[in-house]
Amino acid sequence: MRTALTELLGCRHPIVQTGMGYVAGARLVSAVAAAGGFGIVASATMSLEQLRDTIHTIKDKTDQNFGVNVRADAPDAHARVELLIRENVRLASFALAPDRDLIRRCADGGVLTMPSVGAVRHAEKVAGWGVDAVLVQGGEGGGHTGPVPTSLLLPRVVDAVGVPVVAAGGFFDGRGLLAALAFGAAGIAMGTRFLLTSDSPVGERVKRLYLDAPLTGTVVTTRVDGVPHRVLRTPYIDGLERSGRVTALLRATRHAIAFRRLAGLSWPELVRAGRAARHGRALTWAQTLMAAGTPVLLREAMVEGRPEFGVMSAGQVAGVIDDLPSCAELIERIMKEAEEGLDRLRAVR
Repeated sequence: MRTALTELLGCRHPIVQTGMGYVAGARLVSAVAAAGGFGIVASATMSLEQLRDTIHTIKDKTDQNFGVNVRADAPDAHARVELLIRENVRLASFALAPDRDLIRRCADGGVLTMPSVGAVRHAEKVAGWGVDAVLVQGGEGGGHTGPVPTSLLLPRVVDAVGVPVVAAGGFFDGRGLLAALAFGAAGIAMGTRFLLTSDSPVGERVKRLYLDAPLTGTVVTTRVDGVPHRVLRTPYIDGLERSGRVTALLRATRHAIAFRRLAGLSWPELVRAGRAARHGRALTWAQTLMAAGTPVLLREAMVEGRPEFGVMSAGQVAGVIDDLPSCAELIERIMKEAEEGLDRLRAVR
């Protein structure tokens, strides 16, 4: 299936695996790339050296193209972009809109850019700055998300920009791929669906929690880092939602201390990280510290396998997924379903 996305990224299928902290590393990305999709490394939870090693490992495993997600507000964002240029990485994706300098540097260095957006005005802004594609996530998606569902947001963005649009939020099968293409997208992006594969490094206990989640098993909370964040509903999240100011501040301080030790940051550096995570929003100090320490919460669940002490970003599709195929099996199944759907549409016509 050839679309503007497959032509742009040089992949066989219009399916993107999103960058998920502590999940989208060399193992998952190389499996997706080898299966004909386009994998994206989550670099926000890696040091610069770890990112370089991850890129080399993926190149050793596959000769297919892949991308790297970069936090545009990270202090070393420009250094990471320079690494991608040196390593000839195909794409830099951004959860937050990169500034013009980052976009220009990527273009000059031969690296494509694809920021994630949740509003039409944001898509128009970055398209005007010269990005190569945009990823549009509707409210069904996991992690940081907005209130507008994909079915309403996607066609408006497609009409507003002149670059390939990738649809995210609520996709897990071939019918969803066909629906996205019908809306005008050039492909789909999936996070939770790829997290729930046998190639995902997430522990079995955590995967089981995702598989057991009902369709109503996620919640959008601002208690994690001050931004609407769709996560699995767990007793820990319920406790965050109920906690008062003092309890929230103590909890946030504890997580921030743990993150400071894990990342090797000084206290001034931790405070600067927290302030950067505010992104101009009026957050309390508890929310600021939680924003700075969020990687620890992700690590507890995704790396340490202790979901009772962590946060698990999850799209609503967790409620309809019940198996753990390999990435190759998943992508083959999606493409087969899409082809069968096309045949049905041709018969109707």
